[in-house]
Amino acid sequence: MPTDRDAGDAPLRAVGDAVLAEQLAYYRARAPEYDRWFNREGRYDRGEASTAAWLAELDVVRAALAATIVSGSRVVELAAGTGLWTRELLALGAQVTVIDAAPEMLAELRARVGDTVDVVVADLFSWTPAERFDATVSCFFMSHVPDERFDAFAATVASALRPGGSVFLLDGLAEPSSTADDHELPLSGDQTMRRRLDDGREFTIVKRFRGDAELAGAFEPHGIDLDVRRSSTYFQFAVGTRRP
Repeated sequence: MPTDRDAGDAPLRAVGDAVLAEQLAYYRARAPEYDRWFNREGRYDRGEASTAAWLAELDVVRAALAATIVSGSRVVELAAGTGLWTRELLALGAQVTVIDAAPEMLAELRARVGDTVDVVVADLFSWTPAERFDATVSCFFMSHVPDERFDAFAATVASALRPGGSVFLLDGLAEPSSTADDHELPLSGDQTMRRRLDDGREFTIVKRFRGDAELAGAFEPHGIDLDVRRSSTYFQFAVGTRRP
């Protein structure tokens, strides 16, 4: 099972543009079935106890998000996907702009939240914010950013924020029961894994788990102070602010 990496670990194998293109293709194809993972259905159903823990830990994450987002604030959500967390942001009274590279994901998002958000189709590996927001939110994208691009991602998060603005980041922990029963998490030294759709098609994607101190340290040079936390089994989440 993967573990958090230490500073003395050997460098991970680099990820080329072809893998990033395949990752995007995977999420475009996965859009109609993406929510089955979140809802613990089909290949993601690991039993009643696992589902109960998942749902309870999601409530912990939702509480942290609610404590971060102020009603009426302007929020940019990076890699918004099917809008599972967009829905939460709207319920908190935020004015939301969503960014995602997969039009199919954004179609699912529109079906969920309607025309209540501003939508931008853009690749986050090349997107540059045109304005600054009160908060930046990104859920389940960090682990899909390879090491060699993570500093640029942290810079993008910072550049989308006004001074004093808030950050909320969420991703999964390296827990085998969080993914499908026919997936294997990457071994130490690798930052990619194979993913399978319900129809059997397979794709290589980036999956890079980061330790709490490593995550906070990546954002500190960009003026963002993060408090990184974990739920019992499934989630790593971070809240913070951009320094003035």
